[in-house]
Amino acid sequence: MIKIIAGEKGTGKTARLVDDINTVATQDNNVVCIERGNRLDQLLKPNVRLVNMKEYPISGYDQLFAFILGICSKDYDLTHIYIDSIYKVADNSSIEDMASFTEKLDAFLKDSAITATLVWSGKTEDLPENIKAFC
Repeated sequence: MIKIIAGEKGTGKTARLVDDINTVATQDNNVVCIERGNRLDQLLKPNVRLVNMKEYPISGYDQLFAFILGICSKDYDLTHIYIDSIYKVADNSSIEDMASFTEKLDAFLKDSAITATLVWSGKTEDLPENIKAFC
C-alpha cells in the first residue's frame, strides 16, 4: 500500500511525517525512513533506520526503485518505508516520472505487508489522477 502526504511548502508535511513515523515505530514494526540529508535524525525514535541518500550515488526514479527493492530484500520483516521529499530523494522533479515510480512501487507492494509513505511538495490538484487516490 502507498500513501502520499502532499501539500505546499509550510503546510506541516514534515511534522505529519514525523508523527506518523514515531507512532508506528514500535518494537513490532520495522521502519525505514529515506531522506536526502539528516534533518530528521534527532526527531525520530532510535529504532527507525534512517537512510541518507547523499551517501549513495543514486539519481532518478528507476535507481530509487531498485534501491528500495534492495532494502526490501534484505529486511524481510520490513513493515513501513517513508520517503521524505520524493523529488529530492530521487533527484528528479518530473511529476510524470514520479507517477510512473508510484505505480511500479504500488504493484510491487500489492502482495506484501509493507506500507510506503511518500512526501510530495505541491498542490494536491497538480497530481495526476491515478496518483491522487493515494493522498
